[in-house]
Amino acid sequence: MTNTLPALAAALLAVLPAGGRSDRAGPVLRSQAFELTEAAEVIASVEAACEGCAWGGTGREAATLRVELDGRYSQHLLLVRGAGPAVYRVSLGALGAGAHALTLATDAHHTARGAGPVRVTRIETESIPWSDPRHALVAHAPLIHARPDAVERFSDVPLLTWVEEDPRPNGRRLRYSTVFSNEDGGTPPDRLLATWGRLTDIEYVYGVELDAQGNILAAEFQGKEHRILPFAGRREGQHPVLYVVTDNNMLSDTGRAPLRFAPAPRVADLTGASREVVMDAEPWTYHVSSEEARREGRVVAEARPGDRKILDPRRYVYLEACAETLDVGLTFGVGVAGSSGWIQFHDSDGGQPGFLIRRSPDHFPNGCFRGAVALPEGTPPEAIRALRFRAFTRPPERDEPPLKKGAGAARLLRVNKLFQLDAGDLPGRSLFSWTGELPLEPEGPAVELEIGR
Repeated sequence: MTNTLPALAAALLAVLPAGGRSDRAGPVLRSQAFELTEAAEVIASVEAACEGCAWGGTGREAATLRVELDGRYSQHLLLVRGAGPAVYRVSLGALGAGAHALTLATDAHHTARGAGPVRVTRIETESIPWSDPRHALVAHAPLIHARPDAVERFSDVPLLTWVEEDPRPNGRRLRYSTVFSNEDGGTPPDRLLATWGRLTDIEYVYGVELDAQGNILAAEFQGKEHRILPFAGRREGQHPVLYVVTDNNMLSDTGRAPLRFAPAPRVADLTGASREVVMDAEPWTYHVSSEEARREGRVVAEARPGDRKILDPRRYVYLEACAETLDVGLTFGVGVAGSSGWIQFHDSDGGQPGFLIRRSPDHFPNGCFRGAVALPEGTPPEAIRALRFRAFTRPPERDEPPLKKGAGAARLLRVNKLFQLDAGDLPGRSLFSWTGELPLEPEGPAVELEIGR
């Protein structure tokens, strides 16, 4: 699925006059009628602008819109992308043939006091009938009820969802993951950047197995303590209804949280890449997560690894690489040339044992990972001259005896990209890529790659 929509299902556009109101929301911003010639899943692309909105500004973080479909509540839409205009893609669910009406209104109760005015400048709808190969991918996308405190504090909100498709002998498996703007609990930001290369929280939320006719064979979701549980909750059409119930965005298939979100799922193929490439395709997610970190006081001028704080996200270099590992964790260092030409390395672990980069082959079979390391303020891209990698025996899991030092193994296979964020917290061009095979000896010497200039 792409951001460019084909033929529109919209047949009629009716913009209500200023001051119009819906029953349970603030001023109606725009209403659109559309006609479907056959039953279909429907995606709406909403172009909206919020003058005065700034996700990093306390008191003007975002406007929240209430979305109604055919006079009934559908979902909420948070305008997290600033003054705009920006396009937000949402799933409207399964609709029958005939006339329908979509209405967007301001939800004053969940809108920041300093946000606004808000304009919805365009709505486009796309119908995806049963005959469309994408139908199942959209039809099973989860409806996610956010934690009430998350919406109230403009924190940990769902930004986008993607789906991966895997063939099965008798059908296929669909896996849905969601990018949240952050996580209030769980991994602190310094470790999050070092070991995951991002400030967002990315979680697998729902999986479903379908037979060749599209019938559900089994379904699951990620619950508290990262337990994968069978889904037994309510559905709307084929869409599972899920509730965020922890500070690290774990889910339940039951709940009472009133506000829900339904970002239209992107289709992702992560062959040879990390999950974070989904963020690269939506670079505004970096800006939102960076601004949230600043607003919440997690960015400080003198942060050190282990402080649970970070330096400005624009001071970090972000790496994506792929490796084969067995019972080891990895670190990487970025070499910066000084005025004399001498190269000083800055390592991702920062001397912290808990900052090893580890990816379970069961959950990350391609071995691709992200990490980030801070450089001295003002380091230009041309000063980055080398990378180095090390492997260390991983610490034991719970109730597992310590592993013998050097018993594991690792091979670096690729460096997919190396980049910094620009002044707007958006990913810049890749500075380096490499393909080969470099063995990494656990507890052994570092292996270096030169970055030519």
